[in-house]
Amino acid sequence: MSDGVLTIADRIHNKLDDLTRAERQLAHSILENYPASGLGPLAALAKGAEVSVPTVARMVQKLGFNGYPEFQAELREELKAKVQNPIAKHDTWAEGAPSGHVLNQFTDAVIDNIRHTLGQIAPAKFDEACAMVADQTKSLYIVGGRVTHTLAEYLFLHTQVIRPRVTHVQSTSNTWPHYLLDVAEGDVFVIFDVRRYENNTLKLAEMAHARGAMIILFTDQWRSPVHQLAHISFSSRIVVPSAWDSAATTMLLVETMIAAVQNIDWDGTKERMERLEEMFDQTKLFRKFT
Repeated sequence: MSDGVLTIADRIHNKLDDLTRAERQLAHSILENYPASGLGPLAALAKGAEVSVPTVARMVQKLGFNGYPEFQAELREELKAKVQNPIAKHDTWAEGAPSGHVLNQFTDAVIDNIRHTLGQIAPAKFDEACAMVADQTKSLYIVGGRVTHTLAEYLFLHTQVIRPRVTHVQSTSNTWPHYLLDVAEGDVFVIFDVRRYENNTLKLAEMAHARGAMIILFTDQWRSPVHQLAHISFSSRIVVPSAWDSAATTMLLVETMIAAVQNIDWDGTKERMERLEEMFDQTKLFRKFT
């Protein structure tokens, strides 16, 4: 699989409106346990989705494949990509590294990631997620993992200024179950989870979901297992010429969300910011040149 090519999940989402009722049923069945759902025999996939074998064959062709074996081969490539460690990622990139300076290579990859990601996001879904984050009648919990905790902390720092009742939970901490004690139905969890998905994050999401919380997931193009529990998922392209994945596209979405949320209740946001600035003045946290 080429990292710049649409995943099969992307293809399915793009084709949903063109599928028959039976094909849509099959599509949703594949996405429920993606990509593992398509790795078995064709007949088993058809049986699990409660559709006919010809339905599977027709939908595979609509997705652009010559047949089921080609479809499965692409799924296997995606599965391999999902579990790559940093050394494997670097070796894969280095084999085909183009000439030119790394600044240009990296920038081109990030721009391509942004273009593909934004092409897959429905503006109405993004607006819905921002409204959920801004809803002050619900508590907001923000969760990051081993690396993505930096994104979670960035979102937390800003939303804490915008609204009350915001909690930063690090899924790697052995104290995170304590935060679940006060979770009520309808509370909102924003969860970050990218490939080499973390078991702690999934368990936290399962427990929050069981308590009636709504989950907004920021993940990658292969999608964290948490997506099966999420009310809204944003899948960012993350591949760049590096041993590590890029957070640039996810950060773009996070900063855009912050900008949107602050404007939903700007009067309230402004009042909180003014009070915070007064506290900064009292503590002399920042230098003043006047």
